[in-house]
Amino acid sequence: MSIRRSIGLVGAVSLALVLTGCGSSSEGGSDAAGKGKTRVFAADNGKITIPADPKRVVATGYAVPVMIEAGAPLVGISSWKRGEPMMTKEDLATYKKLTKVAGEQAAETNYEAVAEADPDLIVIGVPAPVLGDIDIERLESIAPVVAIGPTVPSAWRELSHKQADAAGALEQFDVAKNKYEARAAELAKKYKDVLPQLKLGHVGAYGDAAKGTFQREFNGSWGTNIAEDLGAKYYGKVKKPGPGSQAVSEYPSIEELPAAFREADVMTYSVNADGSIPKSVQYVLDSKLWKNLPAVKAGKAFPFRYTEAATYGEAIQTLDAIDKSLAPLLNR
Repeated sequence: MSIRRSIGLVGAVSLALVLTGCGSSSEGGSDAAGKGKTRVFAADNGKITIPADPKRVVATGYAVPVMIEAGAPLVGISSWKRGEPMMTKEDLATYKKLTKVAGEQAAETNYEAVAEADPDLIVIGVPAPVLGDIDIERLESIAPVVAIGPTVPSAWRELSHKQADAAGALEQFDVAKNKYEARAAELAKKYKDVLPQLKLGHVGAYGDAAKGTFQREFNGSWGTNIAEDLGAKYYGKVKKPGPGSQAVSEYPSIEELPAAFREADVMTYSVNADGSIPKSVQYVLDSKLWKNLPAVKAGKAFPFRYTEAATYGEAIQTLDAIDKSLAPLLNR
């Protein structure tokens, strides 16, 4: 049920909506069928009455890796190939074993398969505009549906918490969250005399070489937000901010590379989980304009792996990858 990151987030609901409270006002109540306690949960699609303690959950989109990592009682999921390289062996085994009730795209939802999974809760983790590709009413005839989709990239922290909360899986979620925060604090201390004093620039993976553009990511974007937890600061801001990821990244022409990063003390760029370089990024690295940037000429250009992390467990891998890449800064 995935969509291309840089396009899929465009037009998603604002960050303010994401930060709206989850709501648990009816935990003492019972559902109409008398099957157990319920509560009212604030989601992208409204205030939804859901089981207070779900037993059979279907998850799609960005909710898939969150639910698996949190140990939610899953009975069906959408395909989520983009996240496979960041899953642990145990989580990947769980992912492969679970029944797939939807494909990579929202429109590839198999309603019969969802019904056969007999869920008591359905958590949809796609951007708000993509909800139009899903027959919500049909899903609601099967079980309560809560839509908790992505907005700006850095909001994965709040989103993953809401998704785990909906499924009643916060205990294991909090373990991963605490582990991440402890590691981030450790690395922030390690780099405190280096990173906060530097101006950084980042080249993301979603430029378009065919159109002669590159992706510049600012604070709060996919390639930058986790490095910020170490003290990194990506200077500048989007010239014409838009909704979703357009608020924290833009797509200038390659000719604008010198103007974009002339002030950068350090350059970072996104690479694939296996360390290989995406074609859109290689296009930038091959440019003479890139090679003439002050930071690049000074040998201060570093690759970042796992920039698509959207769970605390995945983000720990990102922290470690960033630490490995930026380690040379400590020796200068």
